[in-house]
Amino acid sequence: MKSIDIHTHILPPSVPRWGEGFIHLEPVNASCARLVRSDGTLFREVQSNCWDGAERLRDCDAAGVGAQVLSTVPVLFSYWAPVEKGNDVARFLNDQLAETCRSQPRRFVGLGTLPLQSPAHAIRELDRCVHELGFAGVQIGSHVNDWNLSAPELFPIFARAAELKAAIFVHPWDMMGQARMQKYWLPWLVGMPAEVSLAICSLIFGGVFERLPTLRVLFAHGGGAFPGTLGRIEHGFRSRPDLCAVDNGFPPSKYLKRIYVDSLVHEPRALALVLDTFGIDRVAIGSDYPFPLGEARPGALIESLQLIPEHLERIRSGTALEWLGLSADSLDIQ
Repeated sequence: MKSIDIHTHILPPSVPRWGEGFIHLEPVNASCARLVRSDGTLFREVQSNCWDGAERLRDCDAAGVGAQVLSTVPVLFSYWAPVEKGNDVARFLNDQLAETCRSQPRRFVGLGTLPLQSPAHAIRELDRCVHELGFAGVQIGSHVNDWNLSAPELFPIFARAAELKAAIFVHPWDMMGQARMQKYWLPWLVGMPAEVSLAICSLIFGGVFERLPTLRVLFAHGGGAFPGTLGRIEHGFRSRPDLCAVDNGFPPSKYLKRIYVDSLVHEPRALALVLDTFGIDRVAIGSDYPFPLGEARPGALIESLQLIPEHLERIRSGTALEWLGLSADSLDIQ
């Protein structure tokens, strides 16, 4: 069975100039473009496989990937923007993504983006993503401006996702502490793992998992720093319930089998810890395609552990299908 890569990013062929604070796409040549901030500074250079569906499929075929789950590049979330503008950006990105998915419905699965700065707008767009655009779910950031994912303002969005049986993919963005991490690419190396752990802890301590037992959430980068610091998190909950158990009286360990994560941890010992923490049936292949901090060949790290075939196939496709709520025959993975 071919694998499903649940963590891949895509851009539209062109990104409008929405105005101050937004990032747009400037072509360099047929195979390269630049993501540029509104002040003219470079955010990132990207290659054509970031927007060219045919090129993505060639890469998938070479790597044994039967289907990719597509989501936008998190820098385009635009949660900071005025509500109507943020809603316009989300709708544009989702319409573009839907067009790509319709071109190859057995190879591409869409995860929409939401204007989370306005829960009312976000719920309407979530409904449109599922009912009109046919997406399996949505990608959200690890926080929304000053709201962590435990914020009561965001709970109705999670509740609606549970009602719709929509998958949620949590990706780090706008990393904490960036003022002290200007050198060495530290926001990506240190901030991202911390952001993912923050998101997991917020959903646990905030009682979101407890109140919504059918909610399906997958966290990027193997759960970030959470697996390595779970002992401290659990001990903190038990030793200081006056500080940790204020919104949910159950310990973090209760929810480990509720949490899905991708396999993108880059090192065999780290992946072994992730598998031990969450279980084989909660880990799915995720490569962060097509970016350089991702896994060059999706699933290579998993294969290096020499798992039994049943476990390998579960990680290659079974966990992804369960999280997405899809059947194996709906995708080109046989």
